[in-house]
Amino acid sequence: MRRLVRRPDRTFWIRPAACGLAAIVAAFALTAVDRAAGDAATRLLFPGPPEGARSFLGAVITAMISFTGLVFSITVVVLVLTSGQFSPRVLRQFLRDRAIQWSLGLFIATFVYALFTLREVQGTNTADAFVPRIAVTGSFLLVLASVAQFIYYIHHIIHFIQVSSIIRRTSDEARRLIEVRVPREPSPPAAPLDRTGREQVVVAPQAGPLLRIDEDALVRRAERDGVGAALAVRVGDFVPVGASLMTIYRGPSAPEVDAAGYARSVTQGIERSMDQDLAFGFRQLVDIAIKALSPSINDPTTCAQAVDALHDLLRRLVTRPWRPGRHGDRNGVTRLEVPSWSVGELVVLTVEEIAHFGADMPQIPARLARMLDDLADAALPEHREAVAAGRRAAGLHG
Repeated sequence: MRRLVRRPDRTFWIRPAACGLAAIVAAFALTAVDRAAGDAATRLLFPGPPEGARSFLGAVITAMISFTGLVFSITVVVLVLTSGQFSPRVLRQFLRDRAIQWSLGLFIATFVYALFTLREVQGTNTADAFVPRIAVTGSFLLVLASVAQFIYYIHHIIHFIQVSSIIRRTSDEARRLIEVRVPREPSPPAAPLDRTGREQVVVAPQAGPLLRIDEDALVRRAERDGVGAALAVRVGDFVPVGASLMTIYRGPSAPEVDAAGYARSVTQGIERSMDQDLAFGFRQLVDIAIKALSPSINDPTTCAQAVDALHDLLRRLVTRPWRPGRHGDRNGVTRLEVPSWSVGELVVLTVEEIAHFGADMPQIPARLARMLDDLADAALPEHREAVAAGRRAAGLHG
């Protein structure tokens, strides 16, 4: 639950549900204001009788639920076709887009607000009439807001499905992760983890890729228990049920630790995410590139755009020191080691498949060669072998 509150972007229904709840509260609140103000004070807002209010609100309810279903049905069809052309991971971007979430939220809020306002309309034109005129006027304003949001939504979705926008969003995510995980001036490297003593294996409680590691929690737990922990897999790697997740190294006389507590500090899921998985950003861009090179699409220019984005990401990596994933406690004792992709592996991931599928298209080998030449010029000495490995993987020499 805390994760949902911190990262509502990762769960599509959070914002629409919040809009729906806010609409219910607003409907009751404005109806209460109507009752307190009296009919004479609010007649200028909506002068109609109860039957007129019911007819108007009923029309809003019917129109909004049909409109919302139609808009999102068409949108999902468009996105499915787009994901088939570029990459299935495009739908993940759709589900996390704030503009799309707020648009759905406003459409749902308009429907829910009119529904709960309708139940407050009482009596007939001649007896026991009560019309929440402020609330009915609020429904009218929400319809106008929905129309304006729909115009913006169409504009947004047209730009959203353009390949340049898809590549930019993916590379922006990867750049932000590089800034967090690979700082320009990292702290001095920590000592290797002490792997002496007895070993205790923590197994995966479920199947799925490793999405996130709560490194601070693991270090605190290891410091409290007086042990060291080493992850057996990288973030993004698939782990089956019962496979080794991490190994705990404890002293000869130390008791066994709470393995379930250590396992709870590691999050598995259904699909890889960009929380900590930098290689997933590269994987998505490579997927877009090789999809564009398929015979059914045959779009080398899109592949070249993806290579340009990968070039920018790799240049940021090869100009920064790369440190092992070692994490120490307050006393400087290394308590946790986390394996990660090396710069060389990321370079090979970038060029190997693109070079293979784009070998017969003149601009792709030339674009890869220019990228690798630039990386070789910009790379720190410790990363020059990584660039050379990429050149070999691409079948380029010299």
